[in-house]
Amino acid sequence: MLARLRPYVSTAALALLIFYFGVHAFTGEGGLLRSNLRDATLVAKNQELARLAVERHDLEVRAQLLRDTSLSADLLEERASSILGFADPRDYVIRTLP
Repeated sequence: MLARLRPYVSTAALALLIFYFGVHAFTGEGGLLRSNLRDATLVAKNQELARLAVERHDLEVRAQLLRDTSLSADLLEERASSILGFADPRDYVIRTLP
């Protein structure tokens, strides 16, 4: 009986292989039925890209202002003293509530 089924074993194995890949083509991670999820992920990533592009532009502008060719020494001193909390003894410091 096994000898009679031997020619069909390769055909059955090939059919199972085709079925396996067919099922995964529809339901797998990159399958056809997951296109909505991919589209939603793409929209989210595009929004994140736009937000990061704006943030990068803002950082580039700030970095440009810190270059020695476009920076005022007075502005730098004022900014450093306000961030670090230091003041010249001859300065008048007026504290306000934030």
